[in-house]
Amino acid sequence: MNFKDYYMVLGIDPQANVKAVKAAYKKLAVKYHPDVSKHADAEAKFKEIGEAYAILSNAKKRAEYDEVRQHHLNRSQRHYAGQTGASGGQDWGQQESDQEFADFFNSIFGARHSGFDPNQQYQGRQTQPAKGQDVEIEFPMFLEETLVDTLKPVSFTLQQRDAHGHIVEHPKSLKVNIPAGVSNGQRIRLKGQGGPGQTKADNGDLYLTIRYAPHPLFDVDGRNLTIVVPVAPWEAVLGTKVTLPTLTGHIQLSIPANSQSGQRLRIKGKGLLSKKEQGDLFAVLKIVVPTVPDAASKPLWTELAEKNTFDPRASWSK
Repeated sequence: MNFKDYYMVLGIDPQANVKAVKAAYKKLAVKYHPDVSKHADAEAKFKEIGEAYAILSNAKKRAEYDEVRQHHLNRSQRHYAGQTGASGGQDWGQQESDQEFADFFNSIFGARHSGFDPNQQYQGRQTQPAKGQDVEIEFPMFLEETLVDTLKPVSFTLQQRDAHGHIVEHPKSLKVNIPAGVSNGQRIRLKGQGGPGQTKADNGDLYLTIRYAPHPLFDVDGRNLTIVVPVAPWEAVLGTKVTLPTLTGHIQLSIPANSQSGQRLRIKGKGLLSKKEQGDLFAVLKIVVPTVPDAASKPLWTELAEKNTFDPRASWSK
């Protein structure tokens, strides 16, 4: 697996804070989300920026990734500085960096236990056949996919030692039925789909840990969803109706007159599923003022300011 610079994927500086990481992700996610994007490679691009966000928004994973990235940069610098050296050594250095990244990537998105212990000395004979190792995979899912039963492919690599003690890799692919209403962090067990057992021993099991892919519009709070709804000042004062996106389509949302910024409007039953019920969607109003008022509307703002007696800071202590 070739090294990916996730900072370049999101278009941010390596010193960017978590807030900047999230802002960059949301901007790109809106652009490439498969449900709305017309780009030919939208799904692959969305998956890539989702990988970048999952790593760079997590302090521990980001620190591990930064070490691999720095190692890759150091090797690249030595490659350019030593063009007169033997090309074979330079190519091996690149392969080693890519392998380190592949190991790092698989530790987060792939099998965490791959059917053998690479640090264990090979034993040609055991007194008792051992069950195969369990395999654990973090399994990303779009929020929309959790609302219905979904048949999804999963691919991973099993590693084991052969009769001569050599490590052999066996790619494996399955189609897994993910039931509606799965929760973030839920583990699904697939019996016998893990590492092979010795002799007549049972195979290990495959465990899928569900991870919600970050959504460009919705934030998750348990089974509830939250979406920020931009509202113009006159819409907040007079009231209006807006077309609101949900996981299953669009609905008409009524904004009551004299609404306040930060006010939460509840849309019942438009959240995530659980075994017993469905959560709600909360629309959080955000009053947005034009950055540059046009020439025709500026006199109206001035007139409003002169005639209106409303004091937004009246509650402050004098």
